[in-house]
Amino acid sequence: MDLPAIDIAMAVAGLSVGALLFWPRLARARLWRATITPLASIIGSGFLILGPILTDNFGTWAILAMAVLCLAGYLFGAAIRYNIERIDEPDADTALAGALERASSWALAFAYVISVAYYLNLFGAFAARIFGAPSEWLGRLITTGAYGLILTAGLTRGFSLLERMEQLTVSIKLVVIAALVAALAVHAQIEWDGHHLHTSGMKLGLAGSIQLMFGLIVTVQGFETSRYLGGHYSASEREASMRLSQWIATLIYLAYVVLLAVSFESGTFELDDTAIIDLMRQVSPVLGPLLILAALSAQFSAAVADTNGSGGLVAELTRQKAGMKPTYLALVGAGLALTWLADVFQIVSYASRAFALYYAIQSALAALRAWYGGDPAGRFIRCFGFGFLTLLGIAAALFGTAVES
Repeated sequence: MDLPAIDIAMAVAGLSVGALLFWPRLARARLWRATITPLASIIGSGFLILGPILTDNFGTWAILAMAVLCLAGYLFGAAIRYNIERIDEPDADTALAGALERASSWALAFAYVISVAYYLNLFGAFAARIFGAPSEWLGRLITTGAYGLILTAGLTRGFSLLERMEQLTVSIKLVVIAALVAALAVHAQIEWDGHHLHTSGMKLGLAGSIQLMFGLIVTVQGFETSRYLGGHYSASEREASMRLSQWIATLIYLAYVVLLAVSFESGTFELDDTAIIDLMRQVSPVLGPLLILAALSAQFSAAVADTNGSGGLVAELTRQKAGMKPTYLALVGAGLALTWLADVFQIVSYASRAFALYYAIQSALAALRAWYGGDPAGRFIRCFGFGFLTLLGIAAALFGTAVES
């Protein structure tokens, strides 16, 4: 294999993206600063596990599956963007709208609890790879230690220090992703020249495939963070930042999955939570350590952000009756239970179903606002579309299944 060409492509792509991210004109651009938060969430930990999962279960059809997941995320994002646009306008049924807002906030706080478990269990799994082959017990012990660190920080108000890591970790993650996609592109070109590109079929039937995709919604989740940046950005800026983050993430995800699906066949590798490391070592030995670095930085910062988000939401919803510290204790307790009673793929499914419930409630709220206060000309179409998304979110919350490793 032409490793020098792959390594050169990785270096050029990584350095170029790094230079772009630190370009003062971009770094200071208001829209980009609003975009980086949802973008970092969307292409966070999901990027590391989604490619192998789709390739193993869908084969070459993983390309279509990825496009459908991105489309679903964009449509749910449309409902949330509509709510951002209308949030300051009076609703004809304010009691019901207020109840839906509170319900969606509780659903999001609950989803955050599971997503922290998801992030930290991936953190533990990737950290364990530093010591060699995958070790489920070692990964869980590392995850438990990470929970202890986050709980200590939360109880002693140490989150401010941990949060300052976010900008650095986001940059590391984007640079590694650029290097990964560039390496895969050169690898696919080499395979094309040697007539070695692969096609493979699906493992699952139609119903099983839909249920599995329901269980993977969390891997394209994160765009909703734009909705909660109202203290810093206007409604139009938040809507634009969400669209831009989803467009960029879609391009990255599709390029990644297209290249992975034609480079590896379904069923030819062992699927586990760190399978991407073993796959990428076949492309370049440099990629394994880079992916571990990206995983550790991304997972930990995301866990800190969601822990803080959950604590803030619960405190707000209970009007400060439930303080941040008791919420952190409850979150860590629930997370440790998930860590020791479920595997990473099960936690991914639980998180997906929790976020699907949140998206369903947001879609129902958008349908209500469209019906009572929207443009009469497009009222029926909007209500029908948001109503369909509500049913889709409910179906995902009820029927999403976990990956079988």
